[in-house]
Amino acid sequence: MGKMIIDEAFLSELEALQTLLRNNVAGMFGGNHQSKNFGSSCEFADYRDYVPGDDISKIDWNVYARFDKLYQKLYLDERQMHTKIYVDASRSMQHGSPEKAEQVLRMAAAFAYLSVAEMDKVSVYAIHGGHADEVISGMVGKDAYLNCINALNEIEFVGDAALDEAIRTSKIGRGDGYSILISDFLTDAPYEAAIDKLAEQKRDIFCIQILSREELNPQFRGKMHLFDSENVGDFFRKKIDRDRVNAYKAALKHVTERIKMYCEARGGHYLLVPAYQSLSDVFFGNMVDLEVLK
Repeated sequence: MGKMIIDEAFLSELEALQTLLRNNVAGMFGGNHQSKNFGSSCEFADYRDYVPGDDISKIDWNVYARFDKLYQKLYLDERQMHTKIYVDASRSMQHGSPEKAEQVLRMAAAFAYLSVAEMDKVSVYAIHGGHADEVISGMVGKDAYLNCINALNEIEFVGDAALDEAIRTSKIGRGDGYSILISDFLTDAPYEAAIDKLAEQKRDIFCIQILSREELNPQFRGKMHLFDSENVGDFFRKKIDRDRVNAYKAALKHVTERIKMYCEARGGHYLLVPAYQSLSDVFFGNMVDLEVLK
């Protein structure tokens, strides 16, 4: 990208965010999040703080006797999920100020961090054309995260992105965690087949749509010559007036609502995130409102 989006200051922000969200995140990643595949493992993985409502049979009473605090025992099949994060790396993500690409990388890094903090595996893919290029593979634990996450800074946002083809032709896995799609979803290429494929594989689906300030609330007026950022051969030359802006906003609302309904109809979640929104507002506002986090 040419910019260091993932740096020490950002990682410190993630650490603080994870600390504040610790009990809530366990319901989404690791902890209480159960695989959709059947299986049983008696292999002990870790402890976490006991939360009222947890299974009391999994409290370690020997630890309680030593530390006078309740801890829940966690086993491998209860938390070793595989979070797969797909990043739209098309040129359109460079649009806006700040660029949508910056928010895409922040969101990818944040979800990856929250996932490894709960002992899940994480893989990150950059979608270029019809390919899901592996950027990070099977990352487990915070040490691996710190060693690997800077690879996100190297993602180049060029060309177009065909989410459907890229995901359908990649190794998806079955019923073992979240598949998170981060894109502006403003494309002529169909995305529905990608969501259908993930649902068919019993993945937990989360579609995050990133839009710039200009896309959410355009201020264009007068004669304009606009180009498709992914195909400069497509252009639009018209006088932009209030009626056209209102028509655009109505069309955008239709597009976002359709993505939301399509995703939710297949058991997934959808979230619209402005490119300029802070991580704390996303997780303590949008995610709570969506009831992904409690």
